[in-house]
Amino acid sequence: MLNATHDPSLISWLTSANNADTDFPIQNLPFGAFTSAQNNQPHVGVAIGDDIVDLYVLAKSGLLDIDPSLFDQANINKFMAQGSDMWTRCRRILSQLLSTQNLVLQQKVSLALVPQNTATLLLPIKVEGYTDFYASKEHATNVGTMFRDPENALMPNWLHIPIGYNGRASTVVVSGTDVRRPLGQLKLVTNNKPHFGPTQKLDIELEMGAIVGTPNEMGTPLTVDQAQANIFGFVLLNDWSARDVQVWEYQPLGPFQAKAFATTISPWVVTQEALQPFCVHGPEQHPKPLGYLAQTQPGNYNVELQVDIQTQVSSLSQTISQTNFRAMYWSSAQQLTHHSSSGCAMQTGDLLGSGTISGSAKNSLGSLLELTWNGQNPLPLANGEERRFVEDGDTLTLRGHCQGQGYRIGFGSAVGKILPAHRL
Repeated sequence: MLNATHDPSLISWLTSANNADTDFPIQNLPFGAFTSAQNNQPHVGVAIGDDIVDLYVLAKSGLLDIDPSLFDQANINKFMAQGSDMWTRCRRILSQLLSTQNLVLQQKVSLALVPQNTATLLLPIKVEGYTDFYASKEHATNVGTMFRDPENALMPNWLHIPIGYNGRASTVVVSGTDVRRPLGQLKLVTNNKPHFGPTQKLDIELEMGAIVGTPNEMGTPLTVDQAQANIFGFVLLNDWSARDVQVWEYQPLGPFQAKAFATTISPWVVTQEALQPFCVHGPEQHPKPLGYLAQTQPGNYNVELQVDIQTQVSSLSQTISQTNFRAMYWSSAQQLTHHSSSGCAMQTGDLLGSGTISGSAKNSLGSLLELTWNGQNPLPLANGEERRFVEDGDTLTLRGHCQGQGYRIGFGSAVGKILPAHRL
């Protein structure tokens, strides 16, 4: 539900929060964890303009009437575990303290501010479990056409259930972490046997990640409405993929080492509450899903997304894909509902990758696999280079935002640079 924190006319006394192109206006208030040049003790904070509100300092001062121990943490899990009433309460107080409607406490609140450019942003959540889905109809159709039968690109179950696999929580890393090219078992079509070596088809996947805030007990499935309410917020997510490793290993049980080596997420968690003005209906689902997956309320979000690449020999980055989260066939709430439907216990800090977000236009495809059609059509870059897949030294950046009236709700960025593989 919309409330006073969503008012597009709200203005902060922090002038940087009122710039039309900032990702972090007063209507956003995303959560993360950080250390700073002044304090190497990790704290939970909220981004506002060019600054971070240190919630531990604010709570200790008495201005934020919430237990300070929730914020004397290296991640936001302890705070998320308090439930949605606490999430809403904290957001409301912060909005009031940072608004020009409350200038009396400006000087005191300022003591809790840390410039973002002096802070080190940490992985915002302790990832308890990571599941990646396959929920874009366009992406699934492209991949099915590429590797199977163009006449039957979607597997028979795809239109009935959100397809996913359990990934590695241990290799989810925060934006800015370098990623080493993985080694794996590969089989060339010209060879009878596989060999072991560095992937030659390293790829990105443009995704959003939903973060579970409220757990459910083992054996207790969630309804779609409950699942929607249990999601704390969203991050940008790059599901790095070794396509040549994947094509050899994925049958019959799906991805394994091809996606286990790294997953990059953005450092700020944009709350579901902040995204409420941008909640929209997804594509019509046909055939209608079974009753437990039926969703009558809007469950998708109008988030504009892009992928940029900067090569080792270039000082400039180039946008290679632009798409939108709203087009996902299966919503995050439906994904979480299906995940819990067997009685699976979802925990605070569980991360659900949306799956690659691809649109119908050529420049809206969320992976190089699609943009180059498995390397057959190299992608030309403005500096004269071309790419079939990601090369060593390339830096890939994911960005996203929702556009409001005079402000935008941004996610920051998810950045990763590729390092050479370990020598055999």
